[in-house]
Amino acid sequence: MSPTESAFTDTLISREFRERIVLVGVTFPHSTPAATDAGLDELALLVDTAGADVAARMVQRRQAPDPATYLGRGKAEELVAICLEVDADTVVFDDDLSPAQQRNLEKILGRTAIDRTAVILDIFAQNARTPEGRAQVELALLRYRLPRLRGRGHSLSQQAGGIGTRGPGETQLEVDRRRLVRRMTRLEADLRQLDRTRRVQRRGRQRGRQRTVSLVGYTNAGKSTILNRLCDADVLVENRLFSTLDPRTRAFALPGGETVLLTDTVGFVRKLPHQVVEAFRSTLEVVLESDLIVHVVDGSAPDLEGQIAAVHAVLGEIGATDLPELLVVNKADALVEDDEGAMEDVRRLLTAHPGSVLVSARTGEGIEELLGTVGDRLRAGDRVVELVIPWARGDVLAAVHREGEIVGEEAGDAATRLHVVLDEAGKARFAEFVAS
Repeated sequence: MSPTESAFTDTLISREFRERIVLVGVTFPHSTPAATDAGLDELALLVDTAGADVAARMVQRRQAPDPATYLGRGKAEELVAICLEVDADTVVFDDDLSPAQQRNLEKILGRTAIDRTAVILDIFAQNARTPEGRAQVELALLRYRLPRLRGRGHSLSQQAGGIGTRGPGETQLEVDRRRLVRRMTRLEADLRQLDRTRRVQRRGRQRGRQRTVSLVGYTNAGKSTILNRLCDADVLVENRLFSTLDPRTRAFALPGGETVLLTDTVGFVRKLPHQVVEAFRSTLEVVLESDLIVHVVDGSAPDLEGQIAAVHAVLGEIGATDLPELLVVNKADALVEDDEGAMEDVRRLLTAHPGSVLVSARTGEGIEELLGTVGDRLRAGDRVVELVIPWARGDVLAAVHREGEIVGEEAGDAATRLHVVLDEAGKARFAEFVAS
């Protein structure tokens, strides 16, 4: 068999054994059918990224979730018929299920029932590459699974020998729970150590007076592609959700010559599990220490405002809502001129956010404007300072060229007179050379 035939056969086998999934969405009074459909569309993409196929959907209207089965007994029986008809392996709910609801549904359905959080955590487990990323994902998984542990009564109970120790003893469920708690404690300690290392690295960058910019945005908005375009970073770029989990920091130069550090962060999504935010909090803290947040939006997405709101919700959860933000609408090359609806949505978004930029990270369109806008935003709080530096202080001259942007220079007999853009820290550093 040739390599081509072998690859084709492997593809057919992988497709044949992909799980078949039924998606379930519920519309409550505080939501709308359109929002439910949008949530299921995104859930279908998540399921595909996790390696399964969507076989059917079911949508229901309810006033409130049923405490026992989320859907209600009658609707759950209807869901059984759908699963049998399409030969589904698993049912995925777009909202979180309590451990009791999940257990009751699996008894009724006769197959696995999971929620959106479980799908996202599964994707994260597949994509984590670095030791820190793997530890963060494992911690999030354990926090999710701990309340869902199931025991088998006294059949696996354990007890010590001797008088006074007779009885049911310690059940296997208690042993498993204690083992999970120990592992979580170990992971939290490892992550604290990694966080201390990351803080030392950040302090070193701060002493170097380099500005920092963080890329945030919805998953698959093109943050990694922008990082590659600006920094020639050669990081992984895929047209799939959550292909980047581990933060990457690279340096790039602004038009004035100033070197800036750019960090790519994990993508966000609607209903991002709280376990993920907590586990990745140390990684996301790099956003809090940024001089500017570049919020990347997929201009070809059907619900631009919904994605922006989802990102802002996560930024609010980590306390980053007050930082300067630049909105960048990416994938301009994917906007079709005859799709007037999409073009109008983008124009409305650019108008609602003055100073925002339309770019195509893939083709390079608008990148020069983006660089200029980032430089202007970073220098918005700076001002031009006039310094008089003696020729004998070559070390100071070199430091000024590293620290700020030179906009004017006049050479004298004993000293050089510079007009340089400096921030507050830079002005304090060179205060003795400021011209009177």
